[in-house]
Amino acid sequence: MKKIVYVLLITLLLFSSSSLFAFSKEVTNPTLVQVGKHKHWCPVCGMSLKKFYKTSHVSKQNSSTPKQYCSMRCLVVDMSQNSIDTKNIQVVDVVSQKLIDAKSAIYVVGSEVKGTMSKVSKLAFSSAEAAEDFSIENGGDIVVFDKVLQMAQESIKSDMAMVTKKKTKKIYPMGKKIFEKICDKKIELKNYKQINQLKAAIKNEKLCKPMKEKQLQALSLYLFEVKRFDNLKKNDAIIQVTKDDKCPVCGMFVYKYPKWVAQIFYKNSHYSFDGVKDMMKYYYEHRKDISKILVIDYYSHETIDALKAYFVIGSDVYGPMGDEIVPFKSKSEAKVFSMDHKGFKVLNFDEIKEQEVYKLDE
Repeated sequence: MKKIVYVLLITLLLFSSSSLFAFSKEVTNPTLVQVGKHKHWCPVCGMSLKKFYKTSHVSKQNSSTPKQYCSMRCLVVDMSQNSIDTKNIQVVDVVSQKLIDAKSAIYVVGSEVKGTMSKVSKLAFSSAEAAEDFSIENGGDIVVFDKVLQMAQESIKSDMAMVTKKKTKKIYPMGKKIFEKICDKKIELKNYKQINQLKAAIKNEKLCKPMKEKQLQALSLYLFEVKRFDNLKKNDAIIQVTKDDKCPVCGMFVYKYPKWVAQIFYKNSHYSFDGVKDMMKYYYEHRKDISKILVIDYYSHETIDALKAYFVIGSDVYGPMGDEIVPFKSKSEAKVFSMDHKGFKVLNFDEIKEQEVYKLDE
């Protein structure tokens, strides 16, 4: 009997010891590089950078201020929408907790540590020796940055599906309840271009009663990803696509690129495109009997009338099919975007020339 008790005690001590030394991504004093009250959160998903500091990455986008992400997954999402130089990315070294050049970092991929916004964890180290030691204790493969980036890009679809399922089942309903119970119902959601900006406003401008970080995150996700688009749907001019809609020019499924979708409506039909560039190619060949043309404002994601919009041609921001024509509701915002992203021209719809559209594919 004493032997059994002894074994149980030893097992309990070992379990307690491993729990005490469980890996944590959170740190006390994180290095935050973003500027403004929104600097504490990821601009893509809104997650706390302090809580997920050891998986955070930093990108520098031309003349704009740096962005700091909770994970490589969110970096990859932003890369699909903005021009990001992979030579200018930093990552947190797990050991020193300092930002280091991602290109020179050694990653451990697929360890026992839970992934951040991904099924597979990706942790960076400044030395191969430290990465090997971590891998021996926690499992995982040792990989360089370019390979990790490729892996993250290949798994982005399944990672996003996993996250979306969790949001739909738990987070959005929680956020909706919080909004209806303790918030100002007149929050101007169109004023916020990134979720971390909305989150900062909720916390600092008393748009809602005080709440814990978990509740703030759920509320922000609901408002930014659900409520904001519900408000837009009240307008008759709204872009809606199904999972079966294909671009008639390139054949891609357009629902995968909600930020870039454009549509042309005829009397008894309409066509959806994965960007303004392909839409314009179709437009030049099928101009007869068009009833309306809709595009999405790059900053606000609001559906706008293409005939009243302003377009930036030749920027360094890429869409699903490479160089893209970027739409804006405001001419002033189009000009600012053009300056920030090396745009060639700011044009209204009628000024877009066919030869300029096809030149973007060269």
